[in-house]
Amino acid sequence: MKRLSVVLFVITAVLSDVMCAVVAYNYRGLICGIEHAGFSAPADIAFLLAIPFLVLIVACVLLAVLFYRKSKSK
Repeated sequence: MKRLSVVLFVITAVLSDVMCAVVAYNYRGLICGIEHAGFSAPADIAFLLAIPFLVLIVACVLLAVLFYRKSKSK
């Protein structure tokens, strides 16, 4: 159980980094599209892509803490 909690903490760190990269890339793309291609949506729409990542990050943290506590009780 302790290994599983460590793996989940590592997955959480990787997910947060990937989330930052995806949101930044799409934000930059929207800014460029607004300036040069006439996009009508605001660039803040890119932050909506963070929602699924945040749900997964919270789930991984909760499971990691749960598994860590179970490994300590044994």
